[in-house]
Amino acid sequence: MLDPSWLKSFAAVARTLSFTAAAASLNLRQSTVSEHVRKLEAAVGARLFIRDTHSVRLTADGEAMLGFAGSILDANERALRHFAKADLSGSVRLGVTEDVVLAGLPELLRRFTADHPRIALELVVELSETVREKLELGMLDLAFIKRAAGDTTGDLVWREPLVWIAAPDFVLDGKAPIPLIVLSPPAITRTAALAALENIGGSWHIVCTSGTQSGVHATVAAGLGVAPHARSLVPPGLKEVHSPDLPALGDVEFVVLAGRQGRRGPALALVEAIKTHGSLLRRRNFRN
Repeated sequence: MLDPSWLKSFAAVARTLSFTAAAASLNLRQSTVSEHVRKLEAAVGARLFIRDTHSVRLTADGEAMLGFAGSILDANERALRHFAKADLSGSVRLGVTEDVVLAGLPELLRRFTADHPRIALELVVELSETVREKLELGMLDLAFIKRAAGDTTGDLVWREPLVWIAAPDFVLDGKAPIPLIVLSPPAITRTAALAALENIGGSWHIVCTSGTQSGVHATVAAGLGVAPHARSLVPPGLKEVHSPDLPALGDVEFVVLAGRQGRRGPALALVEAIKTHGSLLRRRNFRN
């Protein structure tokens, strides 16, 4: 038998790619999380992570274990909910970013509402900073959004690089200004792209500013330029672009923020679902 506490610690490290962040998300000591992972590796006789002073990444066996861990923890949670004395009821107002809605959020919410049919969900889709403002004003209970580097607000669900994307047949002309497609301000991806280009003294011009992620995707698909994007949420039909003329964009973090009502039963259940099954939200299972 694989101890669920080992699997929870393993899944948290796999999600955050950090033993420190995993421990914080589970309210455990880092030494405890490390011990759980060590015991799990000993139990299965395989190394699950490659660790050095700068990074943590899954091995091939770790990738396999991630799927098994998710299934085991999900079954355990379903059993506990089934035999709970009282089913949760109430409502949750959740604010999210559009790129997550266009990826795996519908599947996660479908599972959540199937498990909690007496909880009513209200969904608001906006840019991260707009969602954050509505949360602070008490218009939302929870927010699942991006946060910029250096921001420590919220509970980390996962971290990944921002990348440049373009249409499959798009060719960047190194002699011309970079044609840039961005979300409207104050989008985090827009801010990151413009700051990175300014840092290298790059030449660019904005060919499209869109208030929606769908508008960005459509303009990129039309071959009009390149856009910054979270790597695991790149939609089908678009590609990641590598060019010496395009600067690195750094990482972006996806986090859950709770408002004044965000720690009560129904909202807390949704927070746990997002943190436990965050891999469902991504189009592809990216690891560093």
